[in-house]
Amino acid sequence: MHFGAFFYGTVDMPDAGVDGPPAHARNYGQESYRRAYDDLIGYAQACDTLGYDSMWTAEHHFHNHGFEVVPNVVLFNAVLAQHTRRIRLGALIHVLTTWHPIHFAEDYALADVLSGGRLLCGLGRGTEERESNVFGVNVGYNGNADDTHNRDVFEEQVEIFKAATTNERFAYRGKHYTIPPAGLTFRGEPVTEFPLVPRPIETPVRIYQPISSEETLVYAARQRHVGVLANHPWERMVPWWRKYGQLVEETHRVTLRPGEDRMLQVQIHVADSTEAAMRTARRGHDELTKLLWPNIIRRNPALASRGPFTLEERMGGKSWIVGTPEQARDALLEMQSELGFEALVIFPHLPGMRRAETIEQLGRFWTDVRPALAARAPVSQPVSAGV
Repeated sequence: MHFGAFFYGTVDMPDAGVDGPPAHARNYGQESYRRAYDDLIGYAQACDTLGYDSMWTAEHHFHNHGFEVVPNVVLFNAVLAQHTRRIRLGALIHVLTTWHPIHFAEDYALADVLSGGRLLCGLGRGTEERESNVFGVNVGYNGNADDTHNRDVFEEQVEIFKAATTNERFAYRGKHYTIPPAGLTFRGEPVTEFPLVPRPIETPVRIYQPISSEETLVYAARQRHVGVLANHPWERMVPWWRKYGQLVEETHRVTLRPGEDRMLQVQIHVADSTEAAMRTARRGHDELTKLLWPNIIRRNPALASRGPFTLEERMGGKSWIVGTPEQARDALLEMQSELGFEALVIFPHLPGMRRAETIEQLGRFWTDVRPALAARAPVSQPVSAGV
């Protein structure tokens, strides 16, 4: 059983919740960012000491509002590797469309080598125009022109990343990229392929891809990426989880275990009583909802006619696990029985929480919730292995 922890990388936010300012109107300075980075180092060390298998952080750009303040997770994970011994370090996600794919492949490979092969690679297309437009590959929604272009470029970039990191030498000819460029010479001789220096320690690199649409579900399953499913209501989670496995089996002619090739991510907060857990979770939930709801209704316009989901609705849909450790354990055991998940990533740091509270959450999950889940897991678990 694989257990990980995922962090947005959010600054201290004591006024988190409905009474604070609009999420996008927040404004923080350099000292807040530096404190957030120091906290993330502390979280990595705590996870490493406790025994978590992985820690994940999100890449975003130009966010002065205090959420997701790590613009380069490759660089940050190379630093985290220097402060930890064994934990694997990933991104949910690297926004590949803000990179040139060769630049990303080089940086990822170098960081992996320097970390002793401890990196995990989560890739995605991006969610915000303010950070993607400047890099030339804008995000879109629901199959509009920007969305189609973004997906087209992203899929070429993934092909290039895989070719560069897997092979001794590589070349690529596509719609958006020609590598090496046609007619390139070096000291009078034609250049028809390149090496990647260095290459990651473990190849081929396993790709983790969050699933937020049917199109991405189909693509990622056919590529045999690890599908990361998070924050979906249970009535959608179960069929998507199963369809992902079916598509992998149909495409690759393999028989998967019920949870193989997939990773579940849940928001979680535990306390001595349900009421105490909900008091803290509500502030963080409502703050995240202010940040994320505009994009949620752009992806699903039918939701525009209703108000944002409440914490109670999220708990009812099983995407948020809030209560006592015993309640969290039982809820996750029930979910494990239905999905058979072998990899679970928790989201333990909610807006409004400080470092000591977050480290306490990591410890309480590890000692009070995890053992029952680990006892039910299959013997083999491929999440951190190659294809």
